[in-house]
Amino acid sequence: MHPQTYLALHHVRTAELRAEADAYRLAAAARVPRRSRDLRDLRTRLGWTLVEVGLRLATPPRTAAAVP
Repeated sequence: MHPQTYLALHHVRTAELRAEADAYRLAAAARVPRRSRDLRDLRTRLGWTLVEVGLRLATPPRTAAAVP
């Protein structure tokens, strides 16, 4: 085949792959409703806050420096 034919086929395949990737991105964005995404973010923040509180409770308190 002529090199320009290969190049044309490459451009067609590239356009198909990009269209497929765009369709996948749109489908993935539509699949997770915004409300559940917000709830997931809230659960994550709450979880890390609980971890921080637990670590503060698990460490011994520091003694204050004596003030003369």
